[in-house]
Amino acid sequence: MKSDQLLKNLILKKLKIAIEIWRQEKALDTSVSLQIRLEYSRDEKFGDYSSPFALENKAHFPGNPFDLAKSLLPYLQIDSDFSEVTATPPGFLNFRVRPSLLAHYVKEHLHGKVEFAKESDPKKICLEFVSANPTGPLNIVSARSAAYGSALSELLKTLGHQVHTEFYVNDYGNQVYLLGVAVLLRYLELKGKPLLFQETEDGRTVEELILQNTLPMESYRGEYLIPIAKKVEQTTDLVNEIETVYSEKTYGEALQALIHKLSRLAIETNVSKQKQDLETFGVKFDDFFMESSLHDTNRVATITKHLKTEDVKIEEGKTFFISTTYGDDKDRVILREDGRPTYLMADIAYHKGKYERGYTELIDIWGPDHYGYIARLSGAIQSLGFAKESFRVLIAQQVNLIENKQKVKMSKRLGVFQTMEDLLGYLGDSAKDVARYFFLMRSSDAPLDFDLDLAKDESEKNPVFYIQYAHARICSIFRELGALSESDWQLDVGVLSSSEDRLRLLFWISRFQEEVYDSAKALEPHRLTNYLQALSKAFTKFYGNKDNRIKEKEGVERLTLLSLISLVQVSLSSGLRILGISSPEKMGKSL
Repeated sequence: MKSDQLLKNLILKKLKIAIEIWRQEKALDTSVSLQIRLEYSRDEKFGDYSSPFALENKAHFPGNPFDLAKSLLPYLQIDSDFSEVTATPPGFLNFRVRPSLLAHYVKEHLHGKVEFAKESDPKKICLEFVSANPTGPLNIVSARSAAYGSALSELLKTLGHQVHTEFYVNDYGNQVYLLGVAVLLRYLELKGKPLLFQETEDGRTVEELILQNTLPMESYRGEYLIPIAKKVEQTTDLVNEIETVYSEKTYGEALQALIHKLSRLAIETNVSKQKQDLETFGVKFDDFFMESSLHDTNRVATITKHLKTEDVKIEEGKTFFISTTYGDDKDRVILREDGRPTYLMADIAYHKGKYERGYTELIDIWGPDHYGYIARLSGAIQSLGFAKESFRVLIAQQVNLIENKQKVKMSKRLGVFQTMEDLLGYLGDSAKDVARYFFLMRSSDAPLDFDLDLAKDESEKNPVFYIQYAHARICSIFRELGALSESDWQLDVGVLSSSEDRLRLLFWISRFQEEVYDSAKALEPHRLTNYLQALSKAFTKFYGNKDNRIKEKEGVERLTLLSLISLVQVSLSSGLRILGISSPEKMGKSL
């Protein structure tokens, strides 16, 4: 299915043709470029679609927008695909689509296998998301990013794009070293050596702090490290190495080598747990890319050779990327005086490698504290010679957990997390579906209040259950009345036109593919959650009308109503699948 076959685009095309004929007949300037848009009517009583054409182009024509809209009516009302075209103040054009067109459209594009609108120029996309530090558990914002990225991947695939999902593991640098320090000291604590905590900077080196059983201020204090320390206890080679270093006092390089091994063990353990939590959440990545591989192959150290010469400078022994050229507020250090690369330098090398792997578009989903990082990395990508438009950053904003209408306070004590695992455990058997839906039902670039009480509610007050109940009810009807065969399929326009509930449900069904398309193009899965909620509401209203009791109907009317709800069923199940949410055939309570 091509995008120009979407119902909204068919209507838009008709509007554009009518406007051109109107301009020619009215001897208006046809060289002026006009903005012509079509949107869904904000109030269904006015129609299915509306256009603000007269309002948005009033500067190009004489008279007020309302009169302008009315003057276009004769050019639109003659189209047999519209049952009604009206103009309403202050200047909207409203379109009601003829039921016969709706019935023909859904039968052609939705009956049987769902067809999604494809882009004419499919891309090879690398979608990176979550990419949480491997130094601890996944938190709530990471869970939101996981739901967002997973749904976005499926949406982009409906457009025909080839999507590769990737988790970037920052397993290199000082934070990884400090993780190894924390594991060592936690192991010693298990062996009876009291663990002390550095509370203020006091001039001691990290090695001195280690030898005094003191955890550096910037290291990791969470109790999630204790199971890793216990794993060290069960690893004979590591235990022997620890004993050798401390008994022989072979500090320096020997201690560094020991900490490196402990760091690797901790990274492997944490990443394994992150993968496990993600899989529980229904999120699987095509690849976990290790930052250390960039350093091992010298791709970080040589990255300055690939940036534009005029974009690099050396001052006071530091190497800077001149990111102010690309809109950053200051130039950024990429190589320190001691020769150690910054995170930015590694990130530049990592993204360069994505292009070298053949991806034509890069999409990253970052956390709420990374806005300032966008300009510098985008600038580096341009300095490498890649188009600015080929790199996009999306933000998964902060999540506030709400319980009893109060924000759940996050503990300020170091090492205490609000983790993905905690949330899924709290929500119980339906955790994956509920959490994914709640994370997706609002725009990702706005803070989210996650209502724990509503999420725990197993009634139809819970928005995801409301949709699932609608799907399960349809399954229940087919279990009772039997499956609809191919020869039984009918959409009789007379039957559908006999009830406003039936017509509105038909129109909401016809919107399915364009809602998926718009969600994918805008990179906004929340549009699809809103649509599924509205479709379920239209079905529930239809279902609650006694005139639509299918088991009491016969002949063409019965087959038409069965065909209608079959279209609802396939739309709901397909939409939920894209979001990574199940579409159960039975629910907990009686239907």
